Amino acid sequence: MLVLSRHDVEQLLTMPDAIAAVAEGLCQLTLGHVTMPQRLAVPVAMHNGIHLSMPAFVEGEPGALAIKIVTVYNDNPARYGEPTIQGVVLVHDPRTGKPLALMDAEHLTAMRTGAISGVATQTLARADARTVMLFGAGAQAGPQLEAVCTVRPIERAFVFALNPDGGRGFCARMAEKLGIPVEPLTDVQQGVEMADVVCTATNASSPLFNGDWLRPGTHINAIGAYTRTMRELDTTTILRSRVYVDGRTAAQTEAGDIVIPVQEGAITYDHVVGELGEVLLGLAPGRMNDADITLFKTVGMAVQDAVTAPLVLQRARERGMGQEVKLT
Repeated sequence: MLVLSRHDVEQLLTMPDAIAAVAEGLCQLTLGHVTMPQRLAVPVAMHNGIHLSMPAFVEGEPGALAIKIVTVYNDNPARYGEPTIQGVVLVHDPRTGKPLALMDAEHLTAMRTGAISGVATQTLARADARTVMLFGAGAQAGPQLEAVCTVRPIERAFVFALNPDGGRGFCARMAEKLGIPVEPLTDVQQGVEMADVVCTATNASSPLFNGDWLRPGTHINAIGAYTRTMRELDTTTILRSRVYVDGRTAAQTEAGDIVIPVQEGAITYDHVVGELGEVLLGLAPGRMNDADITLFKTVGMAVQDAVTAPLVLQRARERGMGQEVKLT
């Protein structure tokens, strides 16, 4: 079995490759070629954490079989200096069940989450989108911005971070990496009103901005809230948007951004236009005109890991990276 560190994964997985892999995985999910039980969540309340198990099998040749075991501990950065998200992905041979690789999941999770926003932006955002408003400056935020810049000709980005010092450092790193101005911003309304694309990548439990601030034609990627009681978006944003999700069942089970407006009676689940895979396959309509506000909500699904991790393994074998470990 090949063991791959975070450094290995960082060297091996590019955003264009991740976007292509995730798009294919979403299509396979829509076509019914993915077996993926609802992820198992074990709360660790006394430490403000949660333990998640996420298996998936993707049919076809060569196919994919993997499970991600990951923890989300929101107090880690401030209390222990540890990452919020930590875990591993175990990749099996789908033909024999043999364990093939064990790899760090932190960077892979951030990249595949960025990648799905990249797919959504490529599919739903206006072709001439030039500006981004990003909420968050943590591990998930960088790949969000990178993915949007991969699929659209972004010229300028604004970042709102709860930690101003961390936000300034994040902006400097991303500006150097992407070659565009990335500016810290404290006036949230100004940023939203200027944005062609809004990305939310936070642990917020209440809305980050007023949906009335969104201008026609905006596209939103909402990736941060992952439970029924968390939300980054207000009900006005949901009502004004054509809403798309990664998976209907996951959205109805875990996406507070959608569940809460349903509980309020503001919408029904029929307000969701379709799954992103359905749009990719032409089975659901996407953006209808340049004035539409489009919204993609994801809570993360195991198929994203199952299609991305084998790609990392393939690149590792091609480049002779990782450490071989014998299990028997």
